Amino acid sequence: MTTMQILFIIIAATTLGAAIMVVTTRKLIHAALWLILSLFGVAILYVFLDASFLAVAQVVVYIGAIAILMIFAIMLTRNLAIDVASPFNNSWPWALLLAVLMFAGLVWLLSSWDNVAMVVPDLDPRIDPIKALGISLVSPDAYVLPFEIASLLLLGALIGSIIIAWPRNKNEG
Repeated sequence: MTTMQILFIIIAATTLGAAIMVVTTRKLIHAALWLILSLFGVAILYVFLDASFLAVAQVVVYIGAIAILMIFAIMLTRNLAIDVASPFNNSWPWALLLAVLMFAGLVWLLSSWDNVAMVVPDLDPRIDPIKALGISLVSPDAYVLPFEIASLLLLGALIGSIIIAWPRNKNEG
């Protein structure tokens, strides 16, 4: 085995373990932290696949925005919804069986499909795709408006969670 294969196995096992901890831990804040580790492991796997844009997008969008926003929401609203019931019910073995069967079905389907091929588009090697994406995100003729609208929506969600979690005066209605 090469060093890259050993690193891949370690990173994949860590990512899988963190993903399992996301759905099995009882504390919501711990689940969010395990989710960050799992998403970071996926970003490292993207680096192994030479998909640098996906790795950067994974870190910036999923870890940097969504997971941190989830942690803020959990921390700001932790006193509003205290869950005392167990997150598990009696049908978890059926859910596990269904998940394993669906995974096995997908593996069988993809392994028996003859037309599965990796299509890599011919890109001009002189053009840096990350630089082109960065320019298109801030160019007035491209995606600057959707980019700014998304940032305003995230800001509105953060302000809304602060307003919901703000302690009220007992004299107020």
